[in-house]
Amino acid sequence: MTQQTYAAINYPSFDKATKDDLPLHVMTADEAVTWHDTLSAYQKAFIETSGASMTAGSSGILLNEDGSQEGAYFISGAPVIWQAAKAAKTLPARRYRIEAQNLSAKDIEAILLGFSLAQYQPHLHSDSTPNLTTATCHTTSSHERTHALARGTMLCRDLINAPANLMTPATLAEEATALAKQFNAKISITTGDDLAKHYPAIHTVGRAAEVAPRLIDMQWGDKGPIITLVGKGVTFDSGGLDLKPSKAMEMMKKDMGGSAHVLGLAMAIMMTNLPIRLRALIGAAENAVSDKSMRPMDVMNTRAGIKVEVGNTDAEGRLVLADALDLALEDNPDFMVDFATLTGAARVALGTECPALFCNHDDTAKAITDAGKTENDPLWHMPLFEPYDAQLDNGGHMALSSTGSSGYGGAITAALFLRRFTGKDVNWAHIDVMAWNLASKPGRPKGGEAMGLRAIYNYIEQMC
Repeated sequence: MTQQTYAAINYPSFDKATKDDLPLHVMTADEAVTWHDTLSAYQKAFIETSGASMTAGSSGILLNEDGSQEGAYFISGAPVIWQAAKAAKTLPARRYRIEAQNLSAKDIEAILLGFSLAQYQPHLHSDSTPNLTTATCHTTSSHERTHALARGTMLCRDLINAPANLMTPATLAEEATALAKQFNAKISITTGDDLAKHYPAIHTVGRAAEVAPRLIDMQWGDKGPIITLVGKGVTFDSGGLDLKPSKAMEMMKKDMGGSAHVLGLAMAIMMTNLPIRLRALIGAAENAVSDKSMRPMDVMNTRAGIKVEVGNTDAEGRLVLADALDLALEDNPDFMVDFATLTGAARVALGTECPALFCNHDDTAKAITDAGKTENDPLWHMPLFEPYDAQLDNGGHMALSSTGSSGYGGAITAALFLRRFTGKDVNWAHIDVMAWNLASKPGRPKGGEAMGLRAIYNYIEQMC
């Protein structure tokens, strides 16, 4: 790309509070009653005449009698992160210093993160900085982690929001290379004849496109547990010869959302220098239509040596992941997770805001869902229902079917297909994610979104 990469965008960082920051009085609704009694008559009158509420989730400004802003208040409510994001969009653009008597470190972190995510807006490598409403606190104990999660989330959003004519497989590789350079990570990109030889499924999916497919392999860290992140990087999905309807194709620039999650999570891990051995693998391809397109009922090779019959060319993501997951097993990872915008069936089951989580081990699933609750980043544990596994064998005429013999339970059969390439023993999680907000909410604008990123970071953090 001719401009700076998204990984290099200089988003505002969290600074330690200064005397010039206006106080942001944070309290519960019960504490607000006592706090209100300490205000001057002028301030009480201003709050009353402005129609401000003193209930959970509300916020407002405090004025001096000369009309200058003395500070602000925020009445904390659950979930803190999104209530704080709402406050950040409501209050005037200033730097606010968190003032609270009984606020936990986790709540401080949630407020800082909420304020930060509320400032995000999609852009095309813009150098302009909007007026920001930011929060600071007296200590920096929460800053590094919070800033890393904010930056990782924003990188994820930026990559997904980029239009497909700019975010090609080559661009995705450039973004990964820039990120690796930023943190002194090793990176290799496999394409061309080498890709066709060693990663035939990725090659087959992407060979019809103008920009060639590739396998991105980034490695960082030399101690601690081996953690491997795998991402589906289909930069645009036309559906292939099983062409999508036009309305279904409109958002398909987001089909590389899995790879965006991997790079955003990798950024957060490297920024906080978690003591792990990290590997990030991305199969980058565009599912296009040309004389080189794969056809329904084609039989393709995979890196694992498993022959696969193409049930539907629009079910290409699982083929891209298959090669990358097989490669991931070489390291015998302590934990591996893939992110993918894989099935509409997961959205039918759980809607667009709750990713489907599949795990080989139930204790891993519980730990991840618990981490999601802690981070207010929900996931829902779905079953790897064994009776459906046979559909993959029965659905194919010549080889293992990529889609199975039934039109039902599509998210489960897709996960079971991936398990054919991971095996049942490895500590593996698969996250089927929407990666997109259909409408804007405070801190969560319409467009690309990180879902499950903070939960998985928390889980990995606990492994250290």
